Amino acid sequence: MSAKMTPTTWIWMDGRLVEWGNAKIHVLSHVVHYGSSVFEGLRSYPTAEGPAIFRLSDHVRRLFRSARIYRMEPPVTPAEIEDAVGQVVLENDLAAAYIRPVVYRGYGGLGLDPRSCPIHVAIAAWPWGRYLGEDSATLGVDIHVASWRRMAPDTIPAIAKAGANYMSSQLIKLEALADGYAEGVALDTDGFVSEGSGENIFVVIDDVLYTPPWDSSVLIGITRDSVMSLARDHGIEVRERRLPRELLYVADEIFLCGTAAEITPVRSVDHMRTGGVVPGPITALIARKFDDLVHGRIDDRRGWLSHPRRRPLVRRAHTAQGVVSSAAASASSTPTARA
Repeated sequence: MSAKMTPTTWIWMDGRLVEWGNAKIHVLSHVVHYGSSVFEGLRSYPTAEGPAIFRLSDHVRRLFRSARIYRMEPPVTPAEIEDAVGQVVLENDLAAAYIRPVVYRGYGGLGLDPRSCPIHVAIAAWPWGRYLGEDSATLGVDIHVASWRRMAPDTIPAIAKAGANYMSSQLIKLEALADGYAEGVALDTDGFVSEGSGENIFVVIDDVLYTPPWDSSVLIGITRDSVMSLARDHGIEVRERRLPRELLYVADEIFLCGTAAEITPVRSVDHMRTGGVVPGPITALIARKFDDLVHGRIDDRRGWLSHPRRRPLVRRAHTAQGVVSSAAASASSTPTARA
């Protein structure tokens, strides 16, 4: 379950490809002190046509929506981000990879008025296996209901994928690990099931697939949306409903989903065994169809897979040893150049 990273060669920073070990920011950058960042998590998968990035445009669209909520205007366009994501995958010779674009407030001034701080963009990619354990897809995971609640909708916006939001997730995750569980699931402020620390949750009861709605303080997950689409494609009824905690104890099947976790069956909740065989039949069907889709083994009729193509890059010798300044960023007129 370790999230330790395997370094690759290049990280994209403000229009330049910077060596992994030199992708640095100043310790007094605003993001370090106040969590002022928004980010995405994507995966690329090996296919017969080369690396395929899953739902790239949808992830970038959500990144820009998160930035808008926090009044952070990225200094690049969505098309430039999409292109840069593809180039990071290709320049690092990756096929299967986790990809992390982040928009953040840099070095300028401290205090809660961040307007003097430049806004930067970085994109990294590295190999990352199953987030909840390499055998989680076949054996399932044990989870518990966290003592920590998700935030109220009038406090921190749950639909923004913001760095600061994930302090709540860390509390949920650390508590779960300390108590011997793989993951924790939080309730919302009204006591209904919300989501895991980094995953949406689905529950199967009497062959109907349930998931908490948007107003249960959930991130509007892109994998979540994919699961609902695949389920409906195969005649499975899907309902977005507020779910009382006790439904987790009587469910026939439960699974978690997200870019990192993909489709992960749940074996038990609070030491209570989930249904029968794990993964259950609906979980197994959706996991199989999802895996076939992302690896290009079935028709991508929704156009969810993006295949990046190599193009000439401006190559420069790397000399920077510290901060990538806003001046250096503005000096680059191409979406990707080597620094």
